Amino acid sequence: MKFLQFFFVLVLNLLLIFALNNKIGSIPPLGKLLDPFSGFWQNAEPKKPILSQEIQISGLKGKASVVYDEQFVPHIFAENDADLYRLQGYITASLRLWQMEFQTHAAAGRVSEIVGELGIDFDKEQRRKGMVFGAEKAHQAMLADPISKEIIEAYSEGVNEYIKSLKPKDLPLEYKILDYQPEAWTSLKSALLLKYMSRTLAMGENDIEYTNALKLFGKPVFEVLYPDFQQGQDPVVNKSNQWKFEKNKVDTSEMLLPKEFIGNAPAEKVDKGIGSNNWAVSGKKTASGSPILCDDPHLELNLPSIWLAMQLNSPSINCYGVTLPGSPSIIVGFNDSISWGVTNAQRDVLDWYKVKFKDKSKKEYFLDDQWVKSDMKIEEIKVKNKPTVYDTVYYTTWGPVVYDDVFPMNKKTYSADLAMRWVAHDPSNELLAYYNINRAKNFKEFQIALKDYQCPAQNFAFASTSGDIAMHIQGKHPLRWQNQGKFISDGTKSSQKWQGFIPNDQVVFHLNPERNYVSSANQNPVDPTYPYQVFADSYEHYRNRRINHRLDSLEKITPRDMMKLHNDNFNLQAYESLPFFLSKLKVKELDKKQQEFYEVLASWNYLNDADLLAPAYYETWWFILSRKVLWDEFDNDSIYLARPENFNSIRILKEMPNFELIDIKATPKKETVEDLLQLSFKMAADSLENWKKANQDLPAQWANYKNT
Repeated sequence: MKFLQFFFVLVLNLLLIFALNNKIGSIPPLGKLLDPFSGFWQNAEPKKPILSQEIQISGLKGKASVVYDEQFVPHIFAENDADLYRLQGYITASLRLWQMEFQTHAAAGRVSEIVGELGIDFDKEQRRKGMVFGAEKAHQAMLADPISKEIIEAYSEGVNEYIKSLKPKDLPLEYKILDYQPEAWTSLKSALLLKYMSRTLAMGENDIEYTNALKLFGKPVFEVLYPDFQQGQDPVVNKSNQWKFEKNKVDTSEMLLPKEFIGNAPAEKVDKGIGSNNWAVSGKKTASGSPILCDDPHLELNLPSIWLAMQLNSPSINCYGVTLPGSPSIIVGFNDSISWGVTNAQRDVLDWYKVKFKDKSKKEYFLDDQWVKSDMKIEEIKVKNKPTVYDTVYYTTWGPVVYDDVFPMNKKTYSADLAMRWVAHDPSNELLAYYNINRAKNFKEFQIALKDYQCPAQNFAFASTSGDIAMHIQGKHPLRWQNQGKFISDGTKSSQKWQGFIPNDQVVFHLNPERNYVSSANQNPVDPTYPYQVFADSYEHYRNRRINHRLDSLEKITPRDMMKLHNDNFNLQAYESLPFFLSKLKVKELDKKQQEFYEVLASWNYLNDADLLAPAYYETWWFILSRKVLWDEFDNDSIYLARPENFNSIRILKEMPNFELIDIKATPKKETVEDLLQLSFKMAADSLENWKKANQDLPAQWANYKNT
């Protein structure tokens, strides 16, 4: 009996020792995690920063200090630039080390090293999209310039100084939960971070969806569904017929489209909610007589934030704003002479090419009537607690083949060998651009600095203490003939390549316009008379016009007026569509609940205030109308299609009631616009009642329904 008790206690202790020292499933070793001296307990209380201190880290050439203000924003002061960027790396790592490391692991396709086999498909896609391929080219460009080389190496040294100072108890909580150690920072990681931003902001395209739509519906219907330029739009820069340069010649070629539908699921898409607003008003419209610049970059909701506020000060710079953890310099901000802010320009800088391989070995592909050797790269994907996974990526004249029979687009069915041509794969040195922007004293110097900026394309709003305001749409924009790049291109013909790029002195900008303000909100960048083809997977059609309407009407503007505009929640889409929708309803045919629904919408002031019911009612109705009723042709399990933009869908309902797709395909009856609105209204009312029942009869106020 005693032996059994001893054996039981022994086994229990052995199991406990194993659990405390080894990872079980997704649970980290409990001994390390629960250790009161170095485990998660050490992260229970936030560190209280020393608000002013002399910094003593190895390698500094002069005196330096960091002051944290009451908002915990670090202000870095140094006697030379090398020390300044070394300190920026050190301080950024002290605040955001895990974020810096995890983002760059994600960009490089190395998440599996941290989270295990759950990350394998993600890592494969990152590598197949050439994230490291592009980062290495950018890295080479950084190191080739003496200025960017000095700052990126100093920044990396600062990050590593901080990493070397860490003891196990000092590690951020994420390292303890995920059970891994920070690795040394390299300057390549900063290049990877910039490619990560390009992935977020410059990977928008609808080539596959548009190819399918053109084949399914035909050209006349396609052009109604997806116009390049919407009537009544207010572009970022409107200089109709005033473009004074001679356009570079573009040699047109026959558009060679695949004969079959491509796939039944999309390539990775960027969230439609990602966008930004910026504007600058001239002193002629402000109470102070000086310009005011505002920037509102609403990117992904991240914890920690995608941004980190900071001041950089040395004899060559005095700049304040926000930086991206992992990259030197200030990305959005101001210095003693100028200020600037950015929004995504939404330009399509990515095209897909259908490649024809000679055989399953994929060692050769067909180009211009001959077989050409492809470059093969074997990717080694290390997986935590699992065997290493290998994947082979084939590179063509267009770029890497992302989707094939080994890695199909929808993870189930082979569709096509698709190679990706992406501007972000080209060498660039955005690091140098920001270094010079941070030091620019006027618009001319600002424009010179922007020449090194290529991707992702951005709308740069500008204002200076000398009174200038401007908008400059900067990026590396492909030269294409009409409609080139909208569809899958034939990768067997070199005639389908880009014709080069729009010259930098012919990109869109406007200095001191007559209306005394500039603004952008991800809308079409330019009026239709601009000589080059400009398109994107989607442009914004409401925020920009609301901003411009308010700026047109405001005079003697104060900073508080601009703060109110930042928080403006007027629903312009509803304002332009809801009266028409309501006018087409047969109200007498509605039941009591539906009539209550109608009354809420009919009395709405079009503000999306948190306590109102109408915003939730409108969004429910619009979702069901546009997703379930109006465009039912797009619910196709075998063909992936892009739904028309909201603005265009509403225009079709208002102006084209006889358009051939206004019909419910599954019914024998030919429905009218009125029929679609009546049906979707009743469905929306039922949907809201079901939502209330599922949420303990909580009122469908916007705050509850949106549930941010």
